[in-house]
Amino acid sequence: MKHFGIALMFSLAVALSGCGGGTSSSSSAINGNWTATLTGSQDLSFNVTLTQSGGAVSVTNLSFTTSQSCFDTGATATGAFTLMGTLNGVTTGSFQMTIQSAASNANGSNTLVLTGTLTNNSIAGNWTLSGSGLGCTGSGTFTMAD
Repeated sequence: MKHFGIALMFSLAVALSGCGGGTSSSSSAINGNWTATLTGSQDLSFNVTLTQSGGAVSVTNLSFTTSQSCFDTGATATGAFTLMGTLNGVTTGSFQMTIQSAASNANGSNTLVLTGTLTNNSIAGNWTLSGSGLGCTGSGTFTMAD
């Protein structure tokens, strides 16, 4: 009976060790290089590197690949990501990113806001562009792929 009790305790410990406490790769689901395509009242695209730390997202290597004057090389960006979960291998979460033109931008002060949802390795949602620059207003939809 003593051996049965020890075996039962060992089996229970092994079974419980699989619950919780592990690390999940979905917590860094947006880390990496992304390409964004914006369509609507304007067509824009850019490349960017995203790195998540908690709910904050560091945005680096921002480079517009379409000709535009709303954002020059000094533009800065911030982001946020909230993991909703992973179900049947599909990771989802809410994503937000704001791009602000540099103070020295020749075409005024402009802000681009993207709000979307991550589903596995793509993000889709809506964007709005507002500012004082000529031609720097608009809205539409976007997709981002890594």
